[in-house]
Parts: sequence; C-alpha cells; structure tokens
Amino acid sequence: MITLAAKARSEKGKRMEALFKAGQMPAVVYGPKQESTPITLSAKEFDKVFREAGESSVIELSGVGPATLQVLIHEVDHDPVTHTPRHADFYAIEKGAKVEVAVPLEFVGESAAVKAGNNLVKVMHELEIEAEAANLPHSLEVDISVLAAVGDQIHVRDVKLPAGVEAKADGDEVIALVQEVQEEKEEAPAAIDMDAIEVEKKGKEEGSEGEAAAEDAKE
Repeated sequence: MITLAAKARSEKGKRMEALFKAGQMPAVVYGPKQESTPITLSAKEFDKVFREAGESSVIELSGVGPATLQVLIHEVDHDPVTHTPRHADFYAIEKGAKVEVAVPLEFVGESAAVKAGNNLVKVMHELEIEAEAANLPHSLEVDISVLAAVGDQIHVRDVKLPAGVEAKADGDEVIALVQEVQEEKEEAPAAIDMDAIEVEKKGKEEGSEGEAAAEDAKE
C-alpha cells in the first residue's frame, strides 16, 4: 500500500507562504471516526503519491496519531497559475466499512470497427463503485476489442469487477460505443443571378442619368 508521512499542525502555526518555501503544504484529514485535524506534509511527496494513487486508491497516512490511518485523497486545491497542489483533504476510512469512489476507466485492446475508420465514443471516463478499502481498485479495464461493428456498445454490466466491488451505476448505462464517421457535404456555390445584376446595374444607370439631368436643369 502507498504510504505518506504527515505532521499535525496548529492553525496558528506557520503561514502558508512559509510552508511553501520550506517545501511543505497544508492539508486536513477527517472522517466518521476521525476528528478534523490540520496537517502538513512534503509537497514533493504528496505530488508523487497523488500521481500514483489518484482519488481512488487507499493511502497509509502516518504521523497523525499513534496508529497509521487509511485514507483517500478526497479533494485537492491547485494553484491557478502553476497548477501545483497547494492544499489537500484526506478522508479517513473506517476499517471494515464500505466506501463509494469514482474509479478511472482504462480503455484497452483494439476495436476492428475503429480500426476500419469509425469513431470510438467514450461516454464514461470513470465509474462509481462501492467496496471495502482493501478491495478498491486503482482503475478498471474496459476491453474495446468486442466492438466489431458500427453501433456496438459496451455497458456497465460488461465491465469485469474485482471480488467485493459493486458498480453503483445501472448495468444498462453505456460506457462506450462505435459511431460511423459523418462526412461533411460540400455545399455547391450559390448560382449567380445575372438577371438581378442587370436590373441593379440598369437601375444605377437610370439613377445617374436622372441626377445628371437635374444638374443640367439647375445650370
């Protein structure tokens, strides 16, 4: 299991700027049986763990109490400019209790229909599941090799789930499908109405002649 070290911090401790300069970042851990506790941890280590675990893998968090906590990364706040994590929420899991998380879907295999030039439409990119912490998968594979023709679909019920894992979405919900490529028809250029052009031209000429006559009358 992935591990991450943390230290409890006082709300009146170092300012955020000082923490960041020291290579640390603030966070908080809470749960059904875990009082909300402010913590600090290595920004570099958190970034590494977050890339590996995401929000669906259980992490062993140490340094918060006498025993390690099993937690999920619940929410991460990123800097709007650098996009680096600057705060994280950890959800402490009650041992033996089931949790609901959204697990990323990993599309594998090769579809004959897509290889033939049709479009693969991914309707879902993650799937909501329920399981005990020990059974939570990091991701779920979706084999698209079963998509052989246009119109073929993969449903939630088609995903192979590990033991102890239950999908929360309806089994009939579509995860991916094959769609025929729609060719855009080129519109023919609009025909030029020569009669309209002649009428307009004639009108302008008559107008010019009228103006010239008016000028002559003034003289």
